[in-house]
Amino acid sequence: MSSIPAFGLGTFRLQGQVVIDSVRNGLELGYRAIDTAQIYGNEAEVGEAIATSGVARKDLFLTTKIWVDNYAKDKLVPSLEESLSKLRTDHVDLTLIHWPAPGNGVSVDAFMSALADAKAKGLTKQIGISNFNIALTREAMAAVGKDTIATNQIELSPYLQNRRVVGFLQDEGIHVTSYMTLAYGKVLQDPVIGAIAQRHQSTPAQIALAWAMQLGYSVIPSSTKRENLASNLLAASVRLSDEDMREIAALERNGREVSPQGLAAEWD
Repeated sequence: MSSIPAFGLGTFRLQGQVVIDSVRNGLELGYRAIDTAQIYGNEAEVGEAIATSGVARKDLFLTTKIWVDNYAKDKLVPSLEESLSKLRTDHVDLTLIHWPAPGNGVSVDAFMSALADAKAKGLTKQIGISNFNIALTREAMAAVGKDTIATNQIELSPYLQNRRVVGFLQDEGIHVTSYMTLAYGKVLQDPVIGAIAQRHQSTPAQIALAWAMQLGYSVIPSSTKRENLASNLLAASVRLSDEDMREIAALERNGREVSPQGLAAEWD
């Protein structure tokens, strides 16, 4: 069993009061895992929302991600310490390398070793990677040992099922975290997902999230609307049939939404 919660709250693209409200609403509704990143520029607001929520730190699972500019050995730990200060905590539960950024001059071995140092210092309980292909995941495993890598957080939706990477990660015992599970909302308009939602008296978002969780992935959807945050949480109680799962499996179309030049490696 992975120690990473199956359901969390994403904060990508949410800024200022919008992210404070989203996190506050999420915590009130029962979310206990929050996912942020240095590049999101919202760690301080996430920290503020948590601090004023009344939810005890021990009951939360906080994830942040190290930005490319901070991969060098002399920068990674200080940058994470700065993140902790913004988040108003002395540790996060999970810290990820945000993108492999193969051409940025810092080797996988160097930044994974620096990340392992951060863990040894108690700044983060677990470490992992994000947006890594198979070859670079192998390099990360070689650097710190595969048992040290808690997850690979990857773009994954009914339109981008990433089966080769997922198969590799599962064979190696590395947990999969799915982001962009709703493909920027595109899958919410899908007639197949819509029909399954009607059968289950659920929403299309609940169906897509339930699909990912049923495959064993963690999900971290975001929303600025309290009713959507509440609705998304209910995905955990939706059970899809084998036929539902087969229908969603057939929606694969390599529909990648995110692939920044210079940050992404060649996808599998």
